[in-house]
Amino acid sequence: MPTVMIAGAAGFAGRHVAAEAARQGADLALMSHRRTPDRPGPGPGPVRFVRADLAHPHSLRGVCEGVDVLLHCASRIGGTPEENVTVNARGTAALVAEAQRAGVSRIVYLSTASVYGRGTFSGVLPGDIERRPQSPTSRTRALAEDAVLAAGGFVLRPYLVCGRGDDWVVPGLTRLVRALPGGTSDWNARLSVIPVTGLAALLVGAGLAPRERLSASVYHAALPDPVPASQLLRAVADVAGLGPAGPEITPARARAWLREDRATSDALAMVATDHWFDSAQIWMDLGCAVPGTAAEACLSRLRAWHAERAEA
Repeated sequence: MPTVMIAGAAGFAGRHVAAEAARQGADLALMSHRRTPDRPGPGPGPVRFVRADLAHPHSLRGVCEGVDVLLHCASRIGGTPEENVTVNARGTAALVAEAQRAGVSRIVYLSTASVYGRGTFSGVLPGDIERRPQSPTSRTRALAEDAVLAAGGFVLRPYLVCGRGDDWVVPGLTRLVRALPGGTSDWNARLSVIPVTGLAALLVGAGLAPRERLSASVYHAALPDPVPASQLLRAVADVAGLGPAGPEITPARARAWLREDRATSDALAMVATDHWFDSAQIWMDLGCAVPGTAAEACLSRLRAWHAERAEA
């Protein structure tokens, strides 16, 4: 098996990617700048830990020696615009340059569908739509994509990622459900969702697959079938222990109700209109087993993961 380096191995996605790569028997180099990543579950390959920081390019010198595949899962989300530029844009460019210098044969970058900006997206493919990033985070992650693609690498763009360790999607939607004055059972927006374990399988698959099986350089990464917003919000309400919310409201009324609340307005924007990014191509190219054949399978996992978190 090749040696796989995971940048951001202590983060939400990176921990699951490390576990998946170990499960597949890869030799691992786990890179983190703040804390030593957890050692992944049992696997036949050796594991080494690498301390390096994208914000300090000099710390990257030599980190890719002996590495065959780089899975880049490290990003600065939020913070100041300068911090986003330093880590996401400049740091990724430096890491890619180091990977090229060391002869790394495959680079895969975990990006985000947020590079498309706000809007309604109904079954779109990566080639159907231009990137229009609006936040400092998404703008600099688009620049990170450019660096990876220029080096012949691959980019995966998920939308909503849920699972053990999520401190963004479900917490944000929980605040939204608590703030709404009514129910959402009629909300029919279609959403691209993926369990983090499924995303990890796609990232590792893209890193290890023979190049001839990869038919694109940019992929959407979600369950093949979109999840209705009403089902996702119902699952979130169940996780939070919230009962019926009262009379049904429309997304338009919810938007008016929350217009002064930036945090919940942002969460509302995630689910009020279609954000369905066609992801069938990567599943076909990699031949991965879909983690659940229906939305409810994903939502059941969501409930289970967050029930464990509540009990911890």
